[in-house]
Amino acid sequence: MKRRLGLLALLLPLLAALPAGAAERRCGWIHNPTPANWWLVDRDGRWDIAFQGERRPPGMDEIPDLTTREWERTNGWYGYGCACMTVETDPAARRIRRIVAVQQLPLARCRADRALPRID
Repeated sequence: MKRRLGLLALLLPLLAALPAGAAERRCGWIHNPTPANWWLVDRDGRWDIAFQGERRPPGMDEIPDLTTREWERTNGWYGYGCACMTVETDPAARRIRRIVAVQQLPLARCRADRALPRID
């Protein structure tokens, strides 16, 4: 048993360091509380997308104008919505490394999802 745990302890950092894999679909609350700050909160927790002053991940232009419908404003035009994103992630850093597609969903869908935190 100790040998297996030792091997696992050696492999985990190596697996975490591997480049992002295939795109995956993640659904949940998409936050844009202030200019250039973005993250997604899904059933697995928070995934950082972009922060002001940092390089934006490829595919940011795939995010449609979310403010035209089903968008909860908390700071002028900024706020949060509900969306499914097809993304490539860095699980060790909890970051979204590339955005492939974004589909906005009704706020009611995220509000009804018991796996997501309540934010209103």
